[in-house]
Amino acid sequence: MSYHCLLATTFGLLLLSNGAVGSQQQIPAMFVFGDSLVDDGNNNFLSSIAKSNYYPYGIDFSQGPTGRFCNGKTVIDALCDLLGLPYLPPYISPVLNETRLLSGVNYASAAGGILDESGQFLGERFSLSQQVLNFQNNLNQLRSMIGGGRNFSQYLARSIAVMVFGSNDYLNNYLLPSLYISSYNYTPEQYANLLINHYTRQILALYTVGLRKFLLAGVGPLGCIPNQRASGLAPADRCVDQVNQIVGFFNKGLRSLVQQMNSNHPGAIFVYGNTYGAMGDILNNPATYGFTTVDRGCCGLGRNQGQVTCLPFAVPCIERNQYVFWDAFHPTQAVNLILAQRAYTGSPSDVYPVNVQQLAQL
Repeated sequence: MSYHCLLATTFGLLLLSNGAVGSQQQIPAMFVFGDSLVDDGNNNFLSSIAKSNYYPYGIDFSQGPTGRFCNGKTVIDALCDLLGLPYLPPYISPVLNETRLLSGVNYASAAGGILDESGQFLGERFSLSQQVLNFQNNLNQLRSMIGGGRNFSQYLARSIAVMVFGSNDYLNNYLLPSLYISSYNYTPEQYANLLINHYTRQILALYTVGLRKFLLAGVGPLGCIPNQRASGLAPADRCVDQVNQIVGFFNKGLRSLVQQMNSNHPGAIFVYGNTYGAMGDILNNPATYGFTTVDRGCCGLGRNQGQVTCLPFAVPCIERNQYVFWDAFHPTQAVNLILAQRAYTGSPSDVYPVNVQQLAQL
């Protein structure tokens, strides 16, 4: 039996057995599109200011500093653990071989946004549209390994696409009037509609090539991150409410988009991840989750440890499991584990209309 026939037979069995490998792996693959919240090393290979491939990033991660913007696991790593998948290789990793490609790829890029211009002052990054093209670049390779026809279409249809976008379109575009004119040209509601329209086109591009399961994560309460608290636009112990209200328009639009896509594409399932609600719950009830510090980064400089992000060989806080934020922008591993669990087994208030565990079984 040839190598390709063997692979095709193996994948036929994998799909028939509901994707279970040793009753562990629940889906064939996961493909991740997003920004620094889920980047696991793509920006290491780009000419960008937005990098984290140095200590103390990765201080609590088994592989050390990898380009993850966290002290440990991202929410994607935690979802991989829950779904029985290996950690995903970044798209431009030198070790992305055919075998590793089969379980999925991470296309996320720090500073990347829904709009191509978001974050451009930080250097090279893969925007949403480029990430979709990068995924399409991998399709022929995947098809040649799995074989064409039903095996390949089933492989894509049973895999999950996770999309985490929007933060940079606010932090590194709309909320930077000194560099971008978008806040002069659009009201918050108009800007949210612009983002949703661009997002929809790219989601449909992924649907067109065969992906059928989508988890679309909303934007968290950006007004509560150390970077925004450090802006002085709110009292010392408060989030910047205006920023949270602006982000609310995007989340409302994204949830509506999910309902619309589910109505118009009965063969697919689109899920809205209520990041804002989950993070809000953690920030409002930190003691319930074992957190003591919600208003400043574990690693960073300046007001709220949020004016300068975590620099190479900086000394981070010791009680990392008690901090909500790792640096000026990103949550700690402890928070990512909670967010992943809520996405995996949460109620419709966390993940709508189904959670990731249910999505994997559909």
